[in-house]
Amino acid sequence: MTVGAFIKKRPVLAYYVVAFAISWGTILILVGPGGFLETTSTTPSFALVGFASLLGPSLAGVLLTGILDGRAGWRDLLARLLRWRVGVRWYAVALLTAPLVTILTLLALSLTSPAFLPAIITAEDKASLVVSGMAVGLIVPVFEELGWTGFVTPRLRLRQGVLGTGLVMGLLWGAWHLPLFAGSAASSGAIPPVLFVAAMLFAWLPPYRVLMVWVYDRTGSLLVVMLMHMPIVVSQFVLTPEGLSGEQMFVSLIATGAALWLVVGAVALANGGRLTRDQPATPAQAPDALPRPGDRLPVS
Repeated sequence: MTVGAFIKKRPVLAYYVVAFAISWGTILILVGPGGFLETTSTTPSFALVGFASLLGPSLAGVLLTGILDGRAGWRDLLARLLRWRVGVRWYAVALLTAPLVTILTLLALSLTSPAFLPAIITAEDKASLVVSGMAVGLIVPVFEELGWTGFVTPRLRLRQGVLGTGLVMGLLWGAWHLPLFAGSAASSGAIPPVLFVAAMLFAWLPPYRVLMVWVYDRTGSLLVVMLMHMPIVVSQFVLTPEGLSGEQMFVSLIATGAALWLVVGAVALANGGRLTRDQPATPAQAPDALPRPGDRLPVS
């Protein structure tokens, strides 16, 4: 089987192979195996590793869209990126879900220890936190969601419901972040390092990705999903408490993940016990690749 035939037959698998190869390969070239596993937010190479990571999802998404769908695929990608007339409530969901869940979770935990208070409350230089968070938050979603949502989500939805699509993407999304979080194992305290890193990667990213897929399913807007990605980046700077011990960080990760799963459950209950609807809002990305308006997809 040729490479082109493989991409056409297994576009999602091909996408993840290319995205991981670009991201992780570039990181290994720039910082070597040691830096790949030892990078933390305080190491000098963190920004370099972060930038290298972003190359994978975006380049893979644009490249494979061109290979599979040509200019028609790129035009559709741009159309979904510019789709902004989706209703105010979806902007509210996109921008408020992550900060509200994070703040409420941390405030609840702060009843047991003031160490859990959000950073924006305890930090002396609040302006720097906000500026740093916004600067990164405006960049990261564009690069990531060009691939995750622009390419993968509509193709997985051909065979999976919202929950299945979100789980698959969420787990792989978490794994893709490994170089950015693997070094945090050194600060795990009494928590086994593998379990600590697993919590950082998989406790909250899968449920949040499920919610992102649900929002895209209802709006067909890549722009809105990018906006939904932005608050989780900003929150890392503005809300994540400073100086948490390994055990406290582990608790906050698990609690945030549990809270997000409760939101997923609440959304499902509000929609008659399911997340997926019969006819998704996403348009066709290419004549032979994605569903046309009116096509029916599997319901989970």
